[in-house]
Amino acid sequence: MLRIVNLQTDIVKLGHDLGSVLAFVIEQVQILTGAQGAVVELAEGDEMVYRAASGIAGPQLGLRLARRGSLSGLCIETGEVLLCGDSETDARVDREACRKVGLRSMIVAPLCHNGTVVGVFKIASPDAAFFTSGHVTILRLLAELIAASMYYSARYEASELYHRATHDLLTGLANRALFYDRLRQALALARRRATPVAVLNLDMDGLKAINDRHGHRAGDAAIRECALRIHRAARASDTVARLGGDEFGVILSELLDRGGARQVVERMAREIRAPFVYEETPLAIDASIGLAVFPEDATEMDTLVEEADRAMYAVKRSRKGEPD
Repeated sequence: MLRIVNLQTDIVKLGHDLGSVLAFVIEQVQILTGAQGAVVELAEGDEMVYRAASGIAGPQLGLRLARRGSLSGLCIETGEVLLCGDSETDARVDREACRKVGLRSMIVAPLCHNGTVVGVFKIASPDAAFFTSGHVTILRLLAELIAASMYYSARYEASELYHRATHDLLTGLANRALFYDRLRQALALARRRATPVAVLNLDMDGLKAINDRHGHRAGDAAIRECALRIHRAARASDTVARLGGDEFGVILSELLDRGGARQVVERMAREIRAPFVYEETPLAIDASIGLAVFPEDATEMDTLVEEADRAMYAVKRSRKGEPD
């Protein structure tokens, strides 16, 4: 109980950044319960969407599943905490989805916002019959903490709730969860149309020096300005996201070829490096940019992101004079 109280204090410190609250709580619940995975799913129309995920569920961030025929959907309908001892024998679950995540047992708790169940908080294990009534109590308490955070982040409108859960508070950009949701959709469309999609991984250069020399207010201003410049250089069809800290991601859809992606990269690099003055102090803003193109560099989402990350670090090393 003391650990849950301390967790509540940490949640308050995160303020109204609902995306960060969700990501933080699902990491902590694994420590509290010994679960191997945790998920926050929000109900969006006829689908349940993984808006935060950790552990064995982490690779499924942004996943969309049919609401009907799942334990999460049943939790939405009943508003009750549900325990599944074995997904291979429980008729209430989406067995294919459980196998995809790698879970055998789970507990699902409802998340209420403004009197309506809008999603679920789920913990999972690859082992059957892993969870007990004690785990149910812990999950119910933590679900109430998340629900309270939802209420204070977005007091009335459900549309504001979804925006808070899918966007970064500091920059206003899409957050990591929405980035992966959009990337899954972009790749599915690209496979049907046999067209390329590119992923950019951008990592700011010199942010630590700005924080050390001018303070974190200046650092936050530099992050906001970098986000604005990336968004300004992107096209209307692109998705720009802050993935965390000083890392950004961009999804380039509607491309003709790799050359079109390179043009966007060059435009972003020029835009980011333009002079920036914060409270009469010139600050140097720059970023290393990595590019990966589907299907040329990779055909699977995780591999594509890894290739963009690898390309970004190659650029960063070359700027420091280090060999590749």
